[in-house]
Amino acid sequence: MTCRRMPRSSTRRLAWMVSTVAMVTLMAGGATASAAPAPVPRLDVERYLGTWHQLAAIPQYFNLVCARDTEANYALDPQGNIAVRNRCTTWANTPNEITGTATSNDPETGAQLHVSFPGVPTQDRVNGPTNYIVTALGPEYSWAVVTDPSALSGFVLARGVALDNAAWQEVRASIVAAGQNPCLYLTSPVTGGESAIVPLCIR
Repeated sequence: MTCRRMPRSSTRRLAWMVSTVAMVTLMAGGATASAAPAPVPRLDVERYLGTWHQLAAIPQYFNLVCARDTEANYALDPQGNIAVRNRCTTWANTPNEITGTATSNDPETGAQLHVSFPGVPTQDRVNGPTNYIVTALGPEYSWAVVTDPSALSGFVLARGVALDNAAWQEVRASIVAAGQNPCLYLTSPVTGGESAIVPLCIR
């Protein structure tokens, strides 16, 4: 396999994102323990299926390769679980994709799941602890805020490639209600939507 060198501007952006991840980790390490973010009262899985665009996220090591157009597709599999397909366009302008499985850990709300990916350390088993909580949903399932019990991860997902200002205000309020800081979320470039990477609190 040959390696393709990133453009200098892409390298700088990637380095900035890596430093942001380090900052998030340090801040989290100094945080006091608190209750896990609450799930939505009820998740209608049928309505949640389909394609979601990532519009903002707390940077994670596994998505640093993604430069733009990060999205997730959810579909029911023959076992009654949720088949997960995450994909994006890398800094080298190539497609990147991973498939996995989501299983419900919360029969009452359906909004707390364990997402697994074969070959990924600590996430390679179909059954396991909750690592995906749908903590807020927009009208008609137009957007969603997803985190985990530790609140160290966070994703703003939407059906479309952009949200209006009113929806963004609701998203930020939902992030705060989940006990998180909107400044730790960075906007995700999407073709036809946001093009810059900035903290969500100043968007």
